[in-house]
Amino acid sequence: MVVLIAPFIEVIKVRKTDKKIEKSLREALTEACETALERYEGFQWLTHFVSYDDFPASLSIVCVYDTNAHLAKTNNESMRALIKEKLASIGIKMKDCRQQVRFDTEEDCDNDNDGRWNERFR
Repeated sequence: MVVLIAPFIEVIKVRKTDKKIEKSLREALTEACETALERYEGFQWLTHFVSYDDFPASLSIVCVYDTNAHLAKTNNESMRALIKEKLASIGIKMKDCRQQVRFDTEEDCDNDNDGRWNERFR
């Protein structure tokens, strides 16, 4: 549910159930991130985007590596499996992991968006 307060400012009203899901989601993705930091050379961080009106289909996860060279060496399917496993452990089933888990690099963000992730994620 979206509530408009001023012409260009919107406030999203969050339901209690959405807050609980978000908390569990963050915890599971933090575990996946910590494992990935140990397992995948060049992996730096991950983030997620979601619209709870269409959850879990709207869940999108971006895994970020430092360079394109490191990303090219990564087993993307193994990384997706790790995330899928962590989410399944809290009862979240991803409909299409190949579409919902994407990969990017700090190198590309620096080159294309001068390091401004907020622009890149629009």
